[in-house]
Formats: sequence, structure tokens, C-alpha cells
Amino acid sequence: MSEFSHVNSNGEANMVDVSDKQASVRVARAEGYVNMSAETLAKILAGDHHKGDVFSVARIAGIQAAKQTSNLIPLCHPLMLSKVAVEFQPQPEHNRVRIESLCKLTGQTGVEMEALTAVSVTALTLFDMCKAVDPGMEISGIRVLEKQGGKTGHWQADN
Repeated sequence: MSEFSHVNSNGEANMVDVSDKQASVRVARAEGYVNMSAETLAKILAGDHHKGDVFSVARIAGIQAAKQTSNLIPLCHPLMLSKVAVEFQPQPEHNRVRIESLCKLTGQTGVEMEALTAVSVTALTLFDMCKAVDPGMEISGIRVLEKQGGKTGHWQADN
């Protein structure tokens, strides 16, 4: 595998040149969790939260964030995403919500950072919308679950 570096020969920050890489379908999935009180989760699920549909707002924030990754994280390439999805899995038995993102494109570089950014901002938005009633919430477990495409092919996290 080629070595990529975000540092040039002078030790300066440098965007990796991907112009010689083959374009391929790239997919990445990421996950994260927002732990909260049982009461907060119940309000969200019943649609009784005073800020409205928390999941819809958080989903839109995550999608928008994925599209802005190169503006947020230095040296990330601006990407033409063809798909961004954010899904929620309430887990009342653990008093938490699992967030999963999927990012996809055909291009010369991967979309792991976009998938991670989508999950992160979705979780932050969920936190922001619920913090007045539950300031003790905790965001955890943000990680890449899977990536596909490019020279390295398919990679999947161990469960």
C-alpha cells in the first residue's frame, strides 16, 4: 500500500494528492451513541419533546455536516457525495439512541471522515435539542463501522 502523508518533505501540513488514484465507488458507515435519561428518550419517542421532532432536525444536521466536512477538518478533500443517510435506533433497554450514518460517492478518496462527521454532528444536535431537560447526556462510541472502495477494498470493524 502506498504511503500517504499530510506532511510534506519540509514537515509542513499538506493535502494528499489523489489525482493519480483511480475513481471507484466508495462507501463508509459510522456509528455513535447518545446516552440519556429514560424520561428524555420517552419524550423523544412519543413526540412530546418541547422542541418538536428531535430526530428529523438531528438527521438534517448530520446530512448537512457530511457535506461540509472539508470545511471543518483541515486537509480533507471536498467531495461530491452521491448519498448521505442518517438513521436512528432507539435502545430503551440501554437508555440511549444509536446513530448510524452512510456516505457514498464515486471518487478518488474515501468517505470515512464524512460518515464520522455526520454521526458526530447528529449526536451534537440531539444533545443540543435535549440539554435543557437532560444536561447529563453523554455522547460515546463514535467509530467507523465499514469502508468499501479504493485500493484497500473492503474493511469492516470487529463487533
